[in-house]
Amino acid sequence: MKKSLLLLLFVYQLAFNQSVRKYSNEFLNIGVDAAAFGMSKAVVATSNNVNSVYWNPSGLVGIKDYQGAIMHAEYFEGIAKYDYVGFAMPIDDSSALGISLIRFGVDDILNTTELIDNNGNIDYNRISLFSAADYALNFAYARNLPVQGLNIGLNTKIVRRIIGDFATSWGFGFDAGIQFKKNNWQFGVMVRDITTTFNSWSIDELEFEKIKNSIPDQNQELPETTELTPPKAQLGIARKFEISRDFNLLSEIDLNLRFSKTNDIISTDFISIDPAIGVQADYLNTVFLRLGVGNIQNELRFDNTKEISFQPNLGVGFKYKGIQIDYALTNIASVGNALYSNVFSLVLDFDYFR
Repeated sequence: MKKSLLLLLFVYQLAFNQSVRKYSNEFLNIGVDAAAFGMSKAVVATSNNVNSVYWNPSGLVGIKDYQGAIMHAEYFEGIAKYDYVGFAMPIDDSSALGISLIRFGVDDILNTTELIDNNGNIDYNRISLFSAADYALNFAYARNLPVQGLNIGLNTKIVRRIIGDFATSWGFGFDAGIQFKKNNWQFGVMVRDITTTFNSWSIDELEFEKIKNSIPDQNQELPETTELTPPKAQLGIARKFEISRDFNLLSEIDLNLRFSKTNDIISTDFISIDPAIGVQADYLNTVFLRLGVGNIQNELRFDNTKEISFQPNLGVGFKYKGIQIDYALTNIASVGNALYSNVFSLVLDFDYFR
């Protein structure tokens, strides 16, 4: 009972603790596509299929026909479910459109705010269930520029967040990306929340009264109802190597930039930089093996000393006649004792089925 109530209060405070937060809409930083996870999300320069709606919308110009994608993952031993579906299509030879939907949720949370009445009587029939879920609907557009190898893209996102009957929010923001390809070199820039993403919360005052009465002298103030997500950027450079007629190697280095001080390996008062490195080996562009290293942090120990920690990732994939299945062993949380998750994704290229 205590755990359920604490979880309820934690979810509630997490959403409303302050109006301008360094970590807002964090579920949008998880990512999509098992192939990208296997490379530690170092794909901003090379993403060129339907999943570019998320990673870098400018990469959508790489698709030649209708493409669809789905992904499912479970985190924290199945407590949290993460799902994604995407679709993209070319408009003409130089532009393309894409749409995707992301859901990250925890379902069947015990609501124990009415378990004990005013007289101290316990009634387990008063326990109910609720879900805390985040949704993001993305619309992307990409276009080639007159410069050969240069393309740009824009992503508009609508964010919907629901915490049972307690509170709901609507959010709105923009992402922008650019890619440039020259010979075997590829470059990419992705700026998320470029105009600052805005979330406006609506709090049910009757439900909030139940929370206030659950624990005396706690959560008595009505939380802030506005969140602002500041911009962040991702820079990438990649190169493809032809090992032999049948084998190829793709490597990419990305720099994830936050314009604030964090525990990233490179951190100042103005900017923090978290590098990510991904490598993909393929055989006849059919079988793929992926390795990646990311989340490189200055981890604070219990004795107040710091050490460098990092997160390795592993992935494999198979593509045949328009069907691509990918798997990744990854961790969306920090390094250490957090559990790794199995992520599966599917990409369909409808051009092969015509």
